[in-house]
Amino acid sequence: MMKRKLVITQNLNEHLLHKVIDILPDWTIITGSDSSIWEPHLKDAEIIAGWKKQMEEIILKEDINLKWLQTWSAGVNKVPLDYFHVKKIHLTSANGVHGYPISETIFAYMLSFTRKLHTYVRQQTQQTWHHANMNQELHEKTVGIIGVGHIGRETAKIAKAFRMKVLGIRNSGEQEEFVDEMYTSSDLHKILPQCDFVIVTLPLTPETKGLFGKEEFELMKSSSIFINIGRGAIVKETELIEALESKQIAGAGLDVFEIEPLPKESPLWKMENVIITPHTSGSTEYYNQRVLENIFIPNLQDYLNGKQPSVNLLNFDKGY
Repeated sequence: MMKRKLVITQNLNEHLLHKVIDILPDWTIITGSDSSIWEPHLKDAEIIAGWKKQMEEIILKEDINLKWLQTWSAGVNKVPLDYFHVKKIHLTSANGVHGYPISETIFAYMLSFTRKLHTYVRQQTQQTWHHANMNQELHEKTVGIIGVGHIGRETAKIAKAFRMKVLGIRNSGEQEEFVDEMYTSSDLHKILPQCDFVIVTLPLTPETKGLFGKEEFELMKSSSIFINIGRGAIVKETELIEALESKQIAGAGLDVFEIEPLPKESPLWKMENVIITPHTSGSTEYYNQRVLENIFIPNLQDYLNGKQPSVNLLNFDKGY
């Protein structure tokens, strides 16, 4: 009888790997990020932890044994969701592991803009001593968090330390600790004119694709800063560029883009009122540990007990 098989497409340290082995002593466990390690085992794998784009062609063509996919990212927009839905394959995401690192990146953007750190770094490379008209501060400003989930919640918590007013949007409109006023997604245009900082923390779904464009930027203050750590396709990038060039908004902190890597010819690279990070806002030394201990292992225990994985189980109708 063939052993049940788990494929983990990540390089785990021995300590983390043995946590899985201890739970699955009778399983075949394949680990490693190189595709030559895991690709031959996709057809037989009952569980896969870590989606890779090159898996799609194999999985869609083969008669596979897959029952559950645990992604290693919060976003699932690159997974063929319709196929997983039809085949009734459980899909769980890594949503929740990014709260600390991404909220820190968000505040790095915000503090850089208010205290001109990005300008001073550029001046340092040119050995230029100039005040750069620095006169802003973060305290008591208004921040709008578009998508109050794990990341938005942690961002709101930190914002209160700066005595900021926090406005939040989530589909349900349900109240959230550290958020002064909660709204539903239909209220987006209502809150944009109030915000000094607009932070997008949404997943990419059919409803959020292209959500921010010319109309939304025109509603924002000319002094406001736009921050996107969600997904690039949530923003109409050419219209964002126009808003930045025309000073419709004051600046943007961007970790995600419509095309990644960001093409070298993009005007965003040379804009002094833009801070670019290469989709690294969620990177942290604790990433694998958090995915494994906080999400995958609890889900694995559910699965072995004949239950659905309970942490971050995808609702296919909602897309998250």
